[in-house]
Amino acid sequence: MSGQSLLVPGSISPTRHVPASIARPEYVGKTAPTPYTGPEVQDAETIERMRIAGRIAAQAMAEAAKHIAPGVTTDELDRVAHEFMCDHGAYPSTLGYRGFPKSLCSSVNEVICHGIPDSTVLKDGDIVNLDVTAYIHGVHGDNNATYLCGDVDEDSRLLVERTREALNRAIKAVRPGRQINIIGRVIESYAKRFGYGVVRDFTGHGINSSFHSGLIVPHYDSPHHTTDIKPGMTFTIEPMLTLGTYEYDMWEDGWTVVTKDRRRTAQFEHTLVVTETGTEILTLP
Repeated sequence: MSGQSLLVPGSISPTRHVPASIARPEYVGKTAPTPYTGPEVQDAETIERMRIAGRIAAQAMAEAAKHIAPGVTTDELDRVAHEFMCDHGAYPSTLGYRGFPKSLCSSVNEVICHGIPDSTVLKDGDIVNLDVTAYIHGVHGDNNATYLCGDVDEDSRLLVERTREALNRAIKAVRPGRQINIIGRVIESYAKRFGYGVVRDFTGHGINSSFHSGLIVPHYDSPHHTTDIKPGMTFTIEPMLTLGTYEYDMWEDGWTVVTKDRRRTAQFEHTLVVTETGTEILTLP
């Protein structure tokens, strides 16, 4: 573990404004989204709309990532992504989702996922995950990546590099006719080579007009997740690997998930559509 101090909650800025002209997801202003009852396989028109949402999400994440540097707050990264999405006619999907107060998730060092952007100042040697989802034309596009801030120690740098590779390997394993658990089998077998933990309780998910459709995509080898992969299915793969245990604690905010041993963790994510021969990544800038 690096010599960096452990993260503590910062102060959260007021809710950012979204122009009234931008369509909101149905869950905004509600305690929970309406359960999705539609198909996991999407038609060509829906997939085309998801390409647009995915591209905006990827571009917004890339724009925010340009600002990652020692001395920058995670709230500033949120502002950049928020303004980018709004400027491109998209609603930041996380804003108001089950009460989440910000337009992206920023997960620093030992935070596994769902960190809330706040007054936390990034330091030299940190790693920070940005998770950005855009909603436009009635559909969502969801992606995340872990970035290095300044001069990062070797263990953390390798963790980030190998987590990206775990995602790439999982994407290549997706084929029609295979079961969804091939994804976790590939990720876990790769992570075990380096002694990394693989987070189990937070998974990939189906995505379309619903932010989370109900389809579960585990990142560990699960014999219980046997859904057949079919062309036209749209879902995320988003492995979370840890230097130590995959067990976790949650902060009092009800969102921020940290490793129980407070060792570092990294994550990468793409939204995919299954094709006749493999996949198409929908979240490319």
